[in-house]
Amino acid sequence: MENMLFWLVFFTLGWTVIDGSETEQDFMWHLRKIPRVVGERTFHLTKPTFEANVKMVIKSGCGIECQKELPAPSLSKLEDSLSYETVFENGTRTLTRVKVQGMVLEPTQNTTTKGASVRRKRQVYGTDSRFSILDKRFLTNFPFNTAVKLSTGCSGILISPKHVLTAAHCVHDGQDYLRGSKKLRVGLLKMRNKGGGKKRRDSKKSKREVGGGDHTESGTERLKGRAKAGRRRKASARGQRAAEGRPSFQWTRVKHTHIPKGWATGGKGAAALDYDYALLELKRAHKKKYMELGISPAIKKLPGGMIHFSGFDHDRADQLVYRFCSVSDESNDLLYQYCDAESGSTGSGIYLRLKEPDKKNWKRKIIAVYSGHQWVDVHGVQKDYNVAVRITPLKYAQICLWIHGDDADCTYG
Repeated sequence: MENMLFWLVFFTLGWTVIDGSETEQDFMWHLRKIPRVVGERTFHLTKPTFEANVKMVIKSGCGIECQKELPAPSLSKLEDSLSYETVFENGTRTLTRVKVQGMVLEPTQNTTTKGASVRRKRQVYGTDSRFSILDKRFLTNFPFNTAVKLSTGCSGILISPKHVLTAAHCVHDGQDYLRGSKKLRVGLLKMRNKGGGKKRRDSKKSKREVGGGDHTESGTERLKGRAKAGRRRKASARGQRAAEGRPSFQWTRVKHTHIPKGWATGGKGAAALDYDYALLELKRAHKKKYMELGISPAIKKLPGGMIHFSGFDHDRADQLVYRFCSVSDESNDLLYQYCDAESGSTGSGIYLRLKEPDKKNWKRKIIAVYSGHQWVDVHGVQKDYNVAVRITPLKYAQICLWIHGDDADCTYG
């Protein structure tokens, strides 16, 4: 069964590139010069209250058909939306205003490839096509090891040795930061050896204590013994999870969080679904392989029109869940799709595998952030979709600026 999963994943990632109907050039990462997002001024804001509740379903005021009729945003509007808040570990907060340079504004082209169909509210459509990744060989290796779990209940993806990309609503509801985001932590995948090392060390120590010849214990010593026994039971449970293929997590505190002002409106207007993404900087760097950012191509440039992502769906406790599916519609900023997913997977990085220019190797890159189950307006009727926020050239430049702190590193993407 494990080998079958491996070959299924391998086959679905690559089958379209050998189809004679498309050329190899169609499925290649194309580097392009992108606009520059430059930090201009930074202001100190009042501390957030961290009182917002998690919202897993967000209503979008403008859907697919509506977006096609919207005029292109002005440069000042784009700069306002791309300005960003930074909240630090100690609870302080700043707002950085940005300038966009080297961008040519064009009329909006929010076209879609297919008409929307009427569906019931659900997140798993028909037969559940998700795969639980249980084998240690997959969990601890790329690309699955790039998936992370947030202490607020969402997922995310490693995009540098110290940075995690996730959905903005996983830490902020558009007006305030979530209750659990004040001491936000990120769980990195790891697998324990069967039985757990702590259990063996504690067991040896306990035997030495028992063999010491002193059979009279004080109340304090009895309490210490009970505490050690509790730790041994926890270690045994962790070892059992590893034996069953269920992952454990190495939890790391978040140093600070960046959120675009297009999402963090502070109550001045509704949060824009187009800006439902956030970047988390970890306190400690990890040594895992991470996935690089890429710019989202049009649907016709996706191999088979397929996307891929992995996350920690709540209905499959302690399991990493992988899925792939075709994209149904797109706008300039969003991908509309029927990927089977449940709450907990929001914030996952959606990726493609395309060929690198002038090279023989293929590379996976993140091209969107899974926002989750959303309501959108289609011909005046609210309908549900699973939606992802595309990494556009401007968003690529902004996230790159957050990572490097220097726009000179973000010239091409």
